Amino acid sequence: MIGVYDYTVILTYLSTISGVVGIIVTMTGIGHPYCGTLFLMLSGLLDGFDGKVARTKKDRTEMEKEFGIQIDSLSDLICFGVLPASIGIAQLRVSGILTDLGRKAEKPDHYSMILLLISIAAFYVLAALIRLAYFNATTDERAEEAKIKGKSYFTGLPVTTAALIFPLILVVHWFTNADLTIAYFWLLFIVAIFFVSNFKVPKPNKKQFSVILAIGFIELIGTLLILFYE
Repeated sequence: MIGVYDYTVILTYLSTISGVVGIIVTMTGIGHPYCGTLFLMLSGLLDGFDGKVARTKKDRTEMEKEFGIQIDSLSDLICFGVLPASIGIAQLRVSGILTDLGRKAEKPDHYSMILLLISIAAFYVLAALIRLAYFNATTDERAEEAKIKGKSYFTGLPVTTAALIFPLILVVHWFTNADLTIAYFWLLFIVAIFFVSNFKVPKPNKKQFSVILAIGFIELIGTLLILFYE
């Protein structure tokens, strides 16, 4: 068999599985955006620790390190690129804005708006893809910069932030009874622009990482409550 099969990549594989299951539940039947959100946050949690786990193995070969980098980005595209867009489409269907665009389906009155929202979702996935490819292509450059400055930076908004941003708007949508379906797509558009923007984001330290986990935990509780009461 080709590939790497040890504990250094197990969290990445689990994150990918979570992302794929999330896409399936959002695109099956009318779709379930909050189930998809739950899998999005699970992928985010697993992704938050996969690099730390991988680095505990000190005798990794160069091929294993490179495999880890590539497989992580491919997984991120599924979990934080495609899944948030799928959640948005599921929310469109749940809200009744999107019914059926299949063959012989009657064209809805707001057809142009639906096409615009679907285009935004596609643009978001493309921006995530470009962001991840750029991240991989500049690995050596960033390592050299970190040696000089003594601190590591991301260029552009990391795609993994999707695991915090999009659950938040859906939790607010449910608890406030405000219809934020369209706002979700404009947020997709803004985040996509941030993915490919040329600004520096410092990597979070342990304290900041703990704050991120705490925010994710609050969103997780909110999502579980929604799933329980729906």
